[in-house]
Amino acid sequence: MKRRNLLLSPLGLAAAVPGGTVRGRWVALLDKLARPVMENLAREELKKRMPLRAGRPEWAEQRRVYAPLEAFGRTACGIAPWLALARVPESERALQAEYRRWAIAGLARAVDPGSPDYMPFTTVGQSLVDAAFLSLALLRWPDWYRALGAGSQKQLREALLATRKTQPGFNNWLLFSAMVEMFLQSIGEDWDKMRVDYALRQHEQWYKGDGVYGDGPAFHWDYYNSFVIQPFLVAICERLGGPMRAQVEARALRYAAVQERLIGVDGTFPVLGRSMCYRTGVFHHLADQALRGKLPVEAGAVRGALTAVLDRVFPDGSPNFDKEGWLEIGFMGRQPAMADSYINTGSLYLSSFILLPLGLAEDAPFWAGPEAAWTSARIWKGENVEGDHALR
Repeated sequence: MKRRNLLLSPLGLAAAVPGGTVRGRWVALLDKLARPVMENLAREELKKRMPLRAGRPEWAEQRRVYAPLEAFGRTACGIAPWLALARVPESERALQAEYRRWAIAGLARAVDPGSPDYMPFTTVGQSLVDAAFLSLALLRWPDWYRALGAGSQKQLREALLATRKTQPGFNNWLLFSAMVEMFLQSIGEDWDKMRVDYALRQHEQWYKGDGVYGDGPAFHWDYYNSFVIQPFLVAICERLGGPMRAQVEARALRYAAVQERLIGVDGTFPVLGRSMCYRTGVFHHLADQALRGKLPVEAGAVRGALTAVLDRVFPDGSPNFDKEGWLEIGFMGRQPAMADSYINTGSLYLSSFILLPLGLAEDAPFWAGPEAAWTSARIWKGENVEGDHALR
């Protein structure tokens, strides 16, 4: 596989390097993260080449059947807005065209029972999760489905319908079932309204206040409001409309404000709760709100904050990649003790979710807006910043 030396250099708030821009460095990281997954899948070599690692050897074997779909579904979800962007900068056009070809070919491979990289949508359990991430990716880039041949479209529909065999857990998994149905609805397929309605109603019951939902009846100190709950609720309510939408979006704005304030002056943030091996996927929700143009502070401040996070987690010479360019198990380098039992190499590509703002044109406020310090940076510099207040 062709290799490129595209590790990020330290970025900082207003960084630009010779011949590059902040956006250009984000694109370089997208390529660094996504290339091993998307190129190998297009060549029908993902299962052959992707290493299978986990916190313990026995966990790796338990996840072997799911790992390729996890890698593909999550990578696709993170890069889909960029693939969908019509007015991509000239400097990105060739790369975007290459990734579009890989994405279309890769999806056809994933649903073709005759392909070496055929993926287990019909396997009960984890397959539902990553079928949902793939469904969200397809909603973020609708032309992807339309670009498939009729045979591959049929195989994809059958694959997604097969996930109905999985009974979702009484937690955020309800939204995975709902997201699959939302994609089926978007292509005119018969969809199960009950699965969607049930997921929405239960999450309304699990709302804890101040912009935060429980993951099921209980509250957990983790980032599942960002990994799954808030972006999924916003996407579903955007498609369906209805009386819940305004309330869901108001809560989403509040949670985005909390996420922005969690980013420290140096780009660090609390390593707290489950699934921290997802690294920058912690900011799925803030990135999604940026993509939607619905932010609690100036777009330039969020650009600076998320860039600082990327600088911190994926610096020049980052230990988070192995010699072949695959992500390592851990948060900063190889740290298998941090891995939950379900974490494997494929899981880690949820890290790509922070890259959603690349789906915005280069003249959008997120990229073209004036530089601004994010909230923590302003406070620690001694600025007279307005205090934080709960959503009531």
